[in-house]
Amino acid sequence: MSALTALLLPSILLLSAVGGVWKRVDVYQTLADGAGEGLHILLHILPPLIGLMTAVSMLRASGFLDWAAQAMGPLLSCLGIPPETVGLLLVRPMSGSAALGLGAELMEHYGPDSLIGRTAAVMLGSTETTFYTVSVYFGAVGIRNTRYAIPAALCADVVGFLAAAWAVRLFFPGN
Repeated sequence: MSALTALLLPSILLLSAVGGVWKRVDVYQTLADGAGEGLHILLHILPPLIGLMTAVSMLRASGFLDWAAQAMGPLLSCLGIPPETVGLLLVRPMSGSAALGLGAELMEHYGPDSLIGRTAAVMLGSTETTFYTVSVYFGAVGIRNTRYAIPAALCADVVGFLAAAWAVRLFFPGN
């Protein structure tokens, strides 16, 4: 780590404190108020997060993801998506940590330089944890009716999955 990188965060903190003092802001009280608001938001976010993590664990343990891979395999193959990534397709919109776990398993089993490993890696970088993001951000500001946000975000995830599979085939044709 370079000296500049090591000094970056302390410099930002020092500059913020000096700017606050310059504008006659009680920097410590503002920091404490912000931390209190963060904890308040955490209390509102935690129950949906626990529910999502539990649901993902239940899907994996029940064998549903394996069944879905077999059922969706022919369609995914026609679209250029490796059927082995079906678990990632189903879990990614719900849980980032579960999707990372599935991606790591795929890379461990098939190898990081395989078509499946590369596709999983690009899918993880090209898509979002839709339900987590919506529950966190909409819940934090008190929005109950998501209207078109979830369908639009899920459409973006589908495009991200397709684009990831096609990009891997385009840039790594030997797989």
